[in-house]
Amino acid sequence: MAAHRKPKQRTLTGPAARTALTLALAGAATATAFDGSGHAEPRPTPGQLKAKADKLYQEAEEATEKYNGAKEAVDQSRESLDELRDEAARRTQRLNAARNGLGSLATAQYRSGGIDPAMQLALTSDPVRYLAGAELADRIGERQAATIAGIQRQQRELAQVRAEAGERLTALTTRRAELARHRTTVREKLAAAEAYLARLTAEQRAAYQATDGTPVPRADRDSTRGTPAPGAPAPAPNSRAAQAIAYAYGALGKPYVWGATGPSAYDCSGLTQAAWRSAGVSLPRTTYTQINAGRSVPRSQLAPGDLVFFYSGISHVGLYIGGGQMIHAPRPGAPVRVAPMDQMPFAGATRVA
Repeated sequence: MAAHRKPKQRTLTGPAARTALTLALAGAATATAFDGSGHAEPRPTPGQLKAKADKLYQEAEEATEKYNGAKEAVDQSRESLDELRDEAARRTQRLNAARNGLGSLATAQYRSGGIDPAMQLALTSDPVRYLAGAELADRIGERQAATIAGIQRQQRELAQVRAEAGERLTALTTRRAELARHRTTVREKLAAAEAYLARLTAEQRAAYQATDGTPVPRADRDSTRGTPAPGAPAPAPNSRAAQAIAYAYGALGKPYVWGATGPSAYDCSGLTQAAWRSAGVSLPRTTYTQINAGRSVPRSQLAPGDLVFFYSGISHVGLYIGGGQMIHAPRPGAPVRVAPMDQMPFAGATRVA
């Protein structure tokens, strides 16, 4: 009887072995998924989405203030450059006029100065008249020398003005590039925030837009003791503060638009600047310059009309109206409104008038 032998196992090598391994791993992964032991990426909660959007909006506002500062610098550089160019044009015109005058004088001298002065005196029929003319010629010569010196001075001054204009143009180009960079950052942050909010339901998003920001921790709230309790706005301490507050009330409901200074839309520092401008007080454009535009006051001594600032980077500002309340332009999608100061971490306050 023939012997029955177990078939010999064939060992796979090369590409066949790699293919078999890939199929085996894929099968194991599929089996694991069906067994329920695999873990998908957890879906963010509405609270996490809102927190991320808040953070991006804050970063966008920081970039907005940098954009505002860069835009102000661009505007100032452009005005300064235009003034220098106008000055260079005026100096060029004066220089050309002086050159033309000098050229006319030189031509006249050339036409009459071909004969030696002694020979002219000997040949003249009226020596007295000739000597008087010679004295006048000497004076003209002195005036001509002064004219030449003046032209040389004008040339040096014109070269200096042109060099300064070149430097201003270089600075303007640099600031325009900085402006474009901040503009791009703002747009990217806002787009990312909108992408997070788009994952909320319509009801959740509406609730989010009704708020001004992320409430600060309880410890920060406890540190505000000594400030007036939220309530009815207090009377303004002077007529200018009253006018600034009245302007801010008139802006209630108008949209937040980054870079806007009114009258149809505002960002946070644009609103405070416009409000105080209506009262005859000129404020700088950005939050980080407005905080130094007046006298610093502690939170316990706030008065209506004071500027109140938030976050460690001084990236947000509102107009205090009393009772722990302020008017501010919160963020895109949240129009100008009255809000409690406790909604954001307080950074300082300034009294401008």
